[in-house]
Amino acid sequence: MNEKHMKKEISKQMNEENDVMLPEYDIKKMAGGVRGKYYKTDRSGHTVKINKEDGTTIVQHFKLEDGAVLIEPDVREYFPDSEAVNNALRCLIPLLSKKTRRKAKHNL
Repeated sequence: MNEKHMKKEISKQMNEENDVMLPEYDIKKMAGGVRGKYYKTDRSGHTVKINKEDGTTIVQHFKLEDGAVLIEPDVREYFPDSEAVNNALRCLIPLLSKKTRRKAKHNL
């Protein structure tokens, strides 16, 4: 057995030993999880304060770019990336009425 393989085996064994969830973190016993709890605040952005060692504080505000769309987890299972979403939406465009399509093009 070569040295590289031995290191991988030891690392794998260590990870398996440490990969145990403590009983107090039993997800089945946890209550209060709410789907979409932070949806609105995520849409409006969030502020991050970074306290530096020298005592100064940097405040940064992050917000989704214009045109960015949040995809909910159940939809993300079917459309994992922007290419999949765009392809699906392009298939729907011909199903829209001509009036709706003209309105959409006019708003661009």
